[in-house]
Amino acid sequence: MTNSSFNSHLSSAGFKVDISRGQRIGRVSSEWFSRPDDERFLSLSELYDTVRTRADRAHARTVETSAIRVEASRDNAERLELIVPGERGSRFLREEQPIAPTHWSYGQLCSLVGAPANYMRQLPAPLAAINLQHGLLSHRAELVKTLEMDDGRLELRAVTGPDYGRIWDHELVAAVMKIAGNGTGDTMWKVPGQLDWASMTHNPFVDITRDTTRLYASDRDVFLFLVDDTHPIEAGRLANGEPDLYFRGFYAWNSEVGSKTLGIASFYLRAVCANRNLWGTEQFEEITIRHSKFASERFAHEAAPALTSFANSSPAPFVAGIKAARETIVARHDEDREAFLRRRGFSKAETGKVIETVLSEEGRPPETIFDFVQGITALARIRTNQDVRLDLEGKARKLLESVGH
Repeated sequence: MTNSSFNSHLSSAGFKVDISRGQRIGRVSSEWFSRPDDERFLSLSELYDTVRTRADRAHARTVETSAIRVEASRDNAERLELIVPGERGSRFLREEQPIAPTHWSYGQLCSLVGAPANYMRQLPAPLAAINLQHGLLSHRAELVKTLEMDDGRLELRAVTGPDYGRIWDHELVAAVMKIAGNGTGDTMWKVPGQLDWASMTHNPFVDITRDTTRLYASDRDVFLFLVDDTHPIEAGRLANGEPDLYFRGFYAWNSEVGSKTLGIASFYLRAVCANRNLWGTEQFEEITIRHSKFASERFAHEAAPALTSFANSSPAPFVAGIKAARETIVARHDEDREAFLRRRGFSKAETGKVIETVLSEEGRPPETIFDFVQGITALARIRTNQDVRLDLEGKARKLLESVGH
Protein backbone atom coordinates (compact mmCIF):
# COMPACT_ATOMS: atom_id res chain seq x y z
CA MET A 1 0.00 0.00 0.00
CA THR A 2 1.40 3.49 -0.87
CA ASN A 3 1.57 6.26 1.70
CA SER A 4 -1.19 8.19 -0.05
CA SER A 5 -3.34 5.06 -0.13
CA PHE A 6 -2.51 4.43 3.53
CA ASN A 7 -3.58 7.94 4.51
CA SER A 8 -6.79 7.74 2.51
CA HIS A 9 -7.94 4.67 4.47
CA LEU A 10 -6.73 5.80 7.90
CA SER A 11 -9.26 8.01 9.59
CA SER A 12 -8.94 9.42 13.10
CA ALA A 13 -10.66 6.25 14.30
CA GLY A 14 -8.63 3.75 12.28
CA PHE A 15 -9.08 1.53 9.23
CA LYS A 16 -12.49 0.54 7.90
CA VAL A 17 -12.77 -3.27 7.88
CA ASP A 18 -15.32 -5.95 7.03
CA ILE A 19 -15.23 -8.70 9.66
CA SER A 20 -18.14 -10.66 8.15
CA ARG A 21 -15.56 -12.62 6.14
CA GLY A 22 -12.93 -15.16 7.12
CA GLN A 23 -12.54 -17.13 10.33
CA ARG A 24 -13.02 -16.00 13.92
CA ILE A 25 -10.23 -17.32 16.14
CA GLY A 26 -10.64 -17.24 19.92
CA ARG A 27 -7.25 -18.47 21.15
CA VAL A 28 -5.99 -15.00 22.13
CA SER A 29 -9.31 -14.23 23.82
CA SER A 30 -9.00 -17.37 25.95
CA GLU A 31 -5.51 -16.36 27.01
CA TRP A 32 -6.62 -12.83 27.88
CA PHE A 33 -9.56 -13.97 30.02
CA SER A 34 -7.39 -16.36 32.04
CA ARG A 35 -4.46 -14.05 32.86
CA PRO A 36 -4.24 -12.12 36.15
CA ASP A 37 -2.40 -8.78 36.15
CA ASP A 38 0.88 -10.26 37.36
CA GLU A 39 1.04 -12.40 34.18
CA ARG A 40 0.64 -9.40 31.84
CA PHE A 41 3.61 -7.47 30.47
CA LEU A 42 3.82 -4.11 28.70
CA SER A 43 6.83 -4.82 26.48
CA LEU A 44 8.88 -7.69 25.11
CA SER A 45 11.93 -6.52 27.06
CA GLU A 46 9.99 -6.64 30.33
CA LEU A 47 8.70 -10.09 29.43
CA TYR A 48 12.16 -11.29 28.40
CA ASP A 49 13.83 -10.04 31.59
CA THR A 50 11.32 -11.94 33.73
CA VAL A 51 11.58 -15.29 31.96
CA ARG A 52 15.35 -15.01 31.49
CA THR A 53 15.91 -14.25 35.18
CA ARG A 54 14.01 -17.32 36.30
CA ALA A 55 15.93 -19.47 33.81
CA ASP A 56 19.23 -18.13 35.18
CA ARG A 57 18.13 -19.23 38.65
CA ALA A 58 17.12 -22.69 37.48
CA HIS A 59 19.07 -25.90 37.35
CA ALA A 60 18.14 -29.01 35.34
CA ARG A 61 19.50 -32.45 36.11
CA THR A 62 18.70 -36.14 35.72
CA VAL A 63 18.23 -38.25 38.85
CA GLU A 64 17.23 -41.80 39.72
CA THR A 65 13.62 -42.09 40.85
CA SER A 66 14.55 -44.57 43.56
CA ALA A 67 16.90 -41.99 45.12
CA ILE A 68 14.15 -39.40 45.65
CA ARG A 69 12.64 -39.31 49.14
CA VAL A 70 9.20 -37.84 49.77
CA GLU A 71 8.44 -36.36 53.18
CA ALA A 72 5.70 -34.33 54.79
CA SER A 73 6.93 -30.82 55.55
CA ARG A 74 7.94 -30.26 59.17
CA ASP A 75 6.87 -26.61 58.95
CA ASN A 76 3.56 -27.16 57.17
CA ALA A 77 1.64 -30.40 57.59
CA GLU A 78 -0.29 -29.69 54.37
CA ARG A 79 2.84 -29.61 52.18
CA LEU A 80 5.18 -32.21 50.83
CA GLU A 81 8.91 -31.90 50.35
CA LEU A 82 11.30 -33.89 48.21
CA ILE A 83 14.77 -34.85 49.29
CA VAL A 84 16.85 -35.23 46.14
CA PRO A 85 20.53 -36.28 46.16
CA GLY A 86 22.66 -33.14 45.97
CA GLU A 87 25.50 -32.44 43.59
CA ARG A 88 28.91 -31.76 45.06
CA GLY A 89 30.03 -28.24 44.19
CA SER A 90 26.66 -27.09 42.83
CA ARG A 91 25.88 -23.46 43.60
CA PHE A 92 22.18 -24.38 43.55
CA LEU A 93 22.07 -27.41 45.77
CA ARG A 94 23.32 -28.63 49.09
CA GLU A 95 23.28 -32.24 50.17
CA GLU A 96 19.89 -33.30 51.54
CA GLN A 97 18.30 -29.90 50.98
CA PRO A 98 14.48 -30.21 50.79
CA ILE A 99 12.76 -29.08 47.59
CA ALA A 100 9.14 -27.92 47.55
CA PRO A 101 7.13 -28.96 44.48
CA THR A 102 4.96 -26.33 42.81
CA HIS A 103 1.32 -27.05 42.04
CA TRP A 104 2.34 -27.90 38.47
CA SER A 105 5.32 -30.13 39.27
CA TYR A 106 3.30 -31.97 41.93
CA GLY A 107 0.79 -32.87 39.23
CA GLN A 108 3.61 -34.02 36.96
CA LEU A 109 5.05 -36.15 39.75
CA CYS A 110 1.67 -37.78 40.38
CA SER A 111 1.22 -38.43 36.67
CA LEU A 112 4.70 -39.95 36.48
CA VAL A 113 3.81 -42.63 39.05
CA GLY A 114 0.24 -43.11 37.80
CA ALA A 115 -1.52 -41.41 40.72
CA PRO A 116 -4.52 -39.07 40.22
CA ALA A 117 -3.27 -35.59 41.19
CA ASN A 118 -6.64 -34.21 42.32
CA TYR A 119 -7.18 -37.15 44.65
CA MET A 120 -3.63 -36.96 46.01
CA ARG A 121 -4.06 -33.28 46.84
CA GLN A 122 -7.03 -34.16 49.06
CA LEU A 123 -5.03 -36.61 51.14
CA PRO A 124 -3.17 -35.61 54.32
CA ALA A 125 0.43 -34.86 53.43
CA PRO A 126 1.91 -37.89 55.28
CA LEU A 127 -0.43 -40.28 53.46
CA ALA A 128 0.22 -38.64 50.09
CA ALA A 129 3.96 -38.90 50.76
CA ILE A 130 3.69 -42.65 51.39
CA ASN A 131 1.79 -43.15 48.12
CA LEU A 132 4.22 -41.07 46.08
CA GLN A 133 7.23 -42.79 47.63
CA HIS A 134 5.81 -46.19 46.74
CA GLY A 135 5.19 -45.03 43.19
CA LEU A 136 8.74 -43.71 42.77
CA LEU A 137 10.32 -46.89 44.13
CA SER A 138 8.27 -49.11 41.83
CA HIS A 139 8.41 -46.82 38.78
CA ARG A 140 9.65 -48.66 35.68
CA ALA A 141 11.54 -45.67 34.29
CA GLU A 142 14.67 -45.40 36.42
CA LEU A 143 15.47 -41.77 35.59
CA VAL A 144 13.63 -38.44 35.61
CA LYS A 145 14.70 -34.92 34.68
CA THR A 146 14.06 -32.22 37.27
CA LEU A 147 14.04 -28.44 36.91
CA GLU A 148 14.78 -26.78 40.24
CA MET A 149 14.90 -23.07 41.01
CA ASP A 150 16.42 -21.20 43.92
CA ASP A 151 14.56 -17.92 44.39
CA GLY A 152 15.17 -17.59 48.10
CA ARG A 153 13.36 -20.91 48.48
CA LEU A 154 14.32 -24.04 46.59
CA GLU A 155 11.39 -25.34 44.56
CA LEU A 156 10.76 -28.00 41.96
CA ARG A 157 9.35 -26.31 38.84
CA ALA A 158 9.10 -29.42 36.68
CA VAL A 159 9.70 -33.16 36.61
CA THR A 160 9.72 -34.92 33.25
CA GLY A 161 11.12 -37.94 31.48
CA PRO A 162 14.90 -38.06 30.95
CA ASP A 163 14.60 -37.33 27.21
CA TYR A 164 12.55 -34.15 27.65
CA GLY A 165 13.95 -31.54 25.25
CA ARG A 166 13.55 -28.21 26.99
CA ILE A 167 13.10 -25.03 24.96
CA TRP A 168 13.41 -22.13 27.38
CA ASP A 169 10.69 -19.49 27.35
CA HIS A 170 13.30 -16.75 26.98
CA GLU A 171 14.58 -18.40 23.77
CA LEU A 172 11.18 -17.93 22.14
CA VAL A 173 10.87 -14.34 23.36
CA ALA A 174 14.39 -13.56 22.10
CA ALA A 175 13.53 -14.96 18.66
CA VAL A 176 10.47 -12.69 18.51
CA MET A 177 12.48 -9.65 19.66
CA LYS A 178 14.81 -10.09 16.67
CA ILE A 179 11.93 -9.11 14.38
CA ALA A 180 9.69 -7.12 16.74
CA GLY A 181 12.06 -5.15 18.93
CA ASN A 182 10.23 -4.15 22.07
CA GLY A 183 6.81 -4.98 20.60
CA THR A 184 5.53 -1.48 21.36
CA GLY A 185 5.90 0.17 17.97
CA ASP A 186 9.66 0.53 17.53
CA THR A 187 9.26 -1.86 14.55
CA MET A 188 6.21 -2.58 12.40
CA TRP A 189 5.35 -5.53 14.71
CA LYS A 190 3.51 -4.39 17.81
CA VAL A 191 0.84 -5.14 20.37
CA PRO A 192 -2.37 -4.87 18.30
CA GLY A 193 -4.94 -2.11 18.35
CA GLN A 194 -8.67 -2.64 18.69
CA LEU A 195 -11.89 -2.76 16.68
CA ASP A 196 -14.53 -0.09 17.22
CA TRP A 197 -17.81 -1.92 16.67
CA ALA A 198 -19.81 1.29 16.17
CA SER A 199 -17.81 2.47 13.16
CA MET A 200 -16.37 -0.94 12.13
CA THR A 201 -12.86 0.47 12.09
CA HIS A 202 -9.69 -1.08 13.49
CA ASN A 203 -7.68 1.48 15.43
CA PRO A 204 -3.99 0.46 15.57
CA PHE A 205 -3.07 3.20 18.03
CA VAL A 206 -4.21 1.99 21.46
CA ASP A 207 -2.26 2.65 24.65
CA ILE A 208 -0.58 -0.49 25.96
CA THR A 209 -1.88 -1.24 29.45
CA ARG A 210 -2.31 -4.37 31.57
CA ASP A 211 -5.73 -4.68 29.96
CA THR A 212 -4.76 -4.14 26.32
CA THR A 213 -1.41 -5.99 26.25
CA ARG A 214 -1.09 -9.37 24.51
CA LEU A 215 2.23 -10.34 26.15
CA TYR A 216 1.77 -12.95 28.86
CA ALA A 217 3.84 -15.23 31.07
CA SER A 218 3.02 -17.39 34.08
CA ASP A 219 5.16 -19.72 36.17
CA ARG A 220 4.49 -22.42 33.59
CA ASP A 221 4.25 -20.76 30.15
CA VAL A 222 4.64 -17.75 27.89
CA PHE A 223 2.25 -16.44 25.21
CA LEU A 224 2.53 -13.40 22.95
CA PHE A 225 0.52 -11.94 20.07
CA LEU A 226 1.75 -9.22 17.70
CA VAL A 227 0.49 -7.63 14.49
CA ASP A 228 1.55 -5.23 11.79
CA ASP A 229 -1.65 -3.18 11.89
CA THR A 230 -0.30 0.18 10.72
CA HIS A 231 0.36 -1.18 7.21
CA PRO A 232 -2.95 -2.57 5.89
CA ILE A 233 -2.96 -4.87 2.88
CA GLU A 234 -5.61 -4.29 0.24
CA ALA A 235 -6.75 -7.59 -1.31
CA GLY A 236 -9.61 -6.76 -3.65
CA ARG A 237 -12.79 -4.82 -3.14
CA LEU A 238 -15.94 -5.37 -1.13
CA ALA A 239 -19.38 -5.50 -2.69
CA ASN A 240 -19.83 -1.78 -1.93
CA GLY A 241 -16.60 -0.91 -3.74
CA GLU A 242 -14.54 -0.21 -0.61
CA PRO A 243 -11.14 -1.91 -0.19
CA ASP A 244 -10.99 -5.23 1.67
CA LEU A 245 -8.20 -4.58 4.19
CA TYR A 246 -6.08 -7.11 6.06
CA PHE A 247 -3.20 -7.01 8.53
CA ARG A 248 -0.49 -9.56 9.17
CA GLY A 249 -0.28 -11.14 12.60
CA PHE A 250 1.16 -14.03 14.59
CA TYR A 251 1.06 -15.49 18.06
CA ALA A 252 3.50 -17.84 19.75
CA TRP A 253 3.59 -19.90 22.92
CA ASN A 254 5.84 -22.19 24.92
CA SER A 255 6.20 -23.94 28.25
CA GLU A 256 9.66 -24.73 29.54
CA VAL A 257 8.11 -26.88 32.27
CA GLY A 258 6.10 -29.10 29.92
CA SER A 259 2.54 -27.82 30.25
CA LYS A 260 2.24 -27.29 26.47
CA THR A 261 4.19 -27.56 23.23
CA LEU A 262 6.07 -24.75 21.57
CA GLY A 263 4.04 -23.22 18.75
CA ILE A 264 3.85 -20.37 16.29
CA ALA A 265 0.74 -19.42 14.32
CA SER A 266 0.78 -16.86 11.49
CA PHE A 267 -2.19 -15.43 9.62
CA TYR A 268 -3.83 -12.45 7.94
CA LEU A 269 -6.66 -10.85 9.89
CA ARG A 270 -9.02 -7.92 9.55
CA ALA A 271 -9.44 -6.83 13.19
CA VAL A 272 -9.01 -7.60 16.88
CA CYS A 273 -11.98 -6.79 19.11
CA ALA A 274 -12.14 -5.75 22.77
CA ASN A 275 -12.60 -9.40 23.80
CA ARG A 276 -9.38 -10.23 21.92
CA ASN A 277 -11.09 -12.38 19.29
CA LEU A 278 -9.38 -12.35 15.89
CA TRP A 279 -11.87 -11.49 13.15
CA GLY A 280 -11.75 -12.05 9.40
CA THR A 281 -8.75 -14.39 9.59
CA GLU A 282 -7.34 -15.95 6.41
CA GLN A 283 -4.42 -18.28 5.65
CA PHE A 284 -3.92 -19.51 9.21
CA GLU A 285 -0.65 -21.49 9.45
CA GLU A 286 0.62 -23.24 12.57
CA ILE A 287 3.89 -24.91 13.58
CA THR A 288 4.09 -26.95 16.80
CA ILE A 289 7.12 -28.62 18.33
CA ARG A 290 6.87 -31.17 21.11
CA HIS A 291 9.55 -31.04 23.78
CA SER A 292 11.13 -34.27 22.66
CA LYS A 293 14.82 -35.10 22.60
CA PHE A 294 15.73 -32.87 19.63
CA ALA A 295 13.26 -30.04 20.30
CA SER A 296 15.95 -27.35 20.61
CA GLU A 297 17.40 -28.27 17.23
CA ARG A 298 13.97 -28.17 15.62
CA PHE A 299 13.28 -24.76 17.13
CA ALA A 300 16.59 -23.42 15.83
CA HIS A 301 16.22 -24.89 12.35
CA GLU A 302 12.44 -24.77 11.77
CA ALA A 303 10.33 -22.57 14.02
CA ALA A 304 12.58 -19.52 14.46
CA PRO A 305 13.43 -19.28 10.71
CA ALA A 306 9.75 -19.74 9.80
CA LEU A 307 8.83 -16.82 12.06
CA THR A 308 11.53 -14.61 10.52
CA SER A 309 10.47 -15.64 7.02
CA PHE A 310 6.84 -14.71 7.67
CA ALA A 311 7.83 -11.40 9.26
CA ASN A 312 9.97 -10.42 6.27
CA SER A 313 7.87 -11.91 3.49
CA SER A 314 5.96 -9.93 0.89
CA PRO A 315 2.15 -10.07 1.04
CA ALA A 316 2.08 -10.25 -2.77
CA PRO A 317 1.37 -14.03 -2.94
CA PHE A 318 -1.48 -13.62 -0.45
CA VAL A 319 -2.98 -10.74 -2.44
CA ALA A 320 -2.57 -12.66 -5.70
CA GLY A 321 -4.25 -15.72 -4.18
CA ILE A 322 -7.25 -13.70 -2.98
CA LYS A 323 -7.46 -11.97 -6.37
CA ALA A 324 -7.43 -15.31 -8.20
CA ALA A 325 -10.11 -16.72 -5.87
CA ARG A 326 -12.31 -13.68 -6.55
CA GLU A 327 -11.90 -14.15 -10.30
CA THR A 328 -12.32 -17.93 -10.53
CA ILE A 329 -15.97 -18.54 -11.40
CA VAL A 330 -17.09 -22.11 -10.63
CA ALA A 331 -20.90 -21.83 -10.67
CA ARG A 332 -23.34 -19.69 -12.64
CA HIS A 333 -26.62 -21.49 -11.94
CA ASP A 334 -28.37 -22.78 -8.82
CA GLU A 335 -27.85 -26.42 -9.77
CA ASP A 336 -24.13 -25.74 -10.32
CA ARG A 337 -23.81 -24.18 -6.88
CA GLU A 338 -25.48 -27.10 -5.14
CA ALA A 339 -23.48 -29.65 -7.09
CA PHE A 340 -20.22 -27.79 -6.36
CA LEU A 341 -20.77 -27.96 -2.61
CA ARG A 342 -22.28 -31.46 -2.47
CA ARG A 343 -19.25 -32.86 -4.33
CA ARG A 344 -17.08 -31.45 -1.55
CA GLY A 345 -18.91 -33.23 1.24
CA PHE A 346 -21.49 -30.65 2.31
CA SER A 347 -24.91 -31.85 3.37
CA LYS A 348 -28.03 -30.55 1.69
CA ALA A 349 -28.78 -28.35 4.71
CA GLU A 350 -25.23 -26.97 4.84
CA THR A 351 -25.29 -26.30 1.11
CA GLY A 352 -28.46 -24.25 1.46
CA LYS A 353 -27.05 -22.23 4.37
CA VAL A 354 -23.79 -21.44 2.54
CA ILE A 355 -25.69 -20.18 -0.50
CA GLU A 356 -28.15 -18.21 1.64
CA THR A 357 -25.30 -16.58 3.60
CA VAL A 358 -23.53 -15.33 0.48
CA LEU A 359 -26.81 -14.11 -1.00
CA SER A 360 -27.52 -12.18 2.20
CA GLU A 361 -24.06 -10.65 2.56
CA GLU A 362 -23.18 -10.02 -1.08
CA GLY A 363 -26.63 -9.38 -2.53
CA ARG A 364 -26.11 -12.18 -5.07
CA PRO A 365 -25.63 -15.96 -5.02
CA PRO A 366 -22.08 -17.39 -4.89
CA GLU A 367 -20.22 -17.70 -8.17
CA THR A 368 -16.49 -17.58 -7.43
CA ILE A 369 -14.18 -19.66 -5.25
CA PHE A 370 -13.90 -16.65 -2.93
CA ASP A 371 -17.70 -16.43 -2.61
CA PHE A 372 -17.95 -20.05 -1.53
CA VAL A 373 -15.02 -19.76 0.89
CA GLN A 374 -16.62 -16.77 2.61
CA GLY A 375 -19.97 -18.55 2.82
CA ILE A 376 -18.37 -21.65 4.34
CA THR A 377 -16.37 -19.71 6.94
CA ALA A 378 -19.48 -17.70 7.86
CA LEU A 379 -21.30 -21.00 8.47
CA ALA A 380 -18.35 -22.22 10.57
CA ARG A 381 -18.50 -19.15 12.82
CA ILE A 382 -22.00 -19.96 14.02
CA ARG A 383 -21.27 -23.63 14.74
CA THR A 384 -20.82 -24.23 18.48
CA ASN A 385 -19.37 -27.73 18.09
CA GLN A 386 -15.60 -27.32 17.75
CA ASP A 387 -15.08 -30.43 15.60
CA VAL A 388 -17.79 -29.32 13.16
CA ARG A 389 -16.38 -25.80 13.05
CA LEU A 390 -12.82 -27.02 12.41
CA ASP A 391 -14.06 -29.37 9.68
CA LEU A 392 -15.83 -26.52 7.89
CA GLU A 393 -12.83 -24.21 8.23
CA GLY A 394 -10.61 -26.96 6.86
CA LYS A 395 -12.85 -27.36 3.81
CA ALA A 396 -12.80 -23.60 3.22
CA ARG A 397 -9.02 -23.54 3.49
CA LYS A 398 -8.62 -26.46 1.10
CA LEU A 399 -10.91 -24.77 -1.40
CA LEU A 400 -8.96 -21.50 -1.25
CA GLU A 401 -5.68 -23.35 -1.67
CA SER A 402 -7.03 -25.12 -4.76
CA VAL A 403 -6.93 -21.88 -6.76
CA GLY A 404 -4.22 -22.09 -9.39
CA HIS A 405 -3.58 -25.81 -8.83
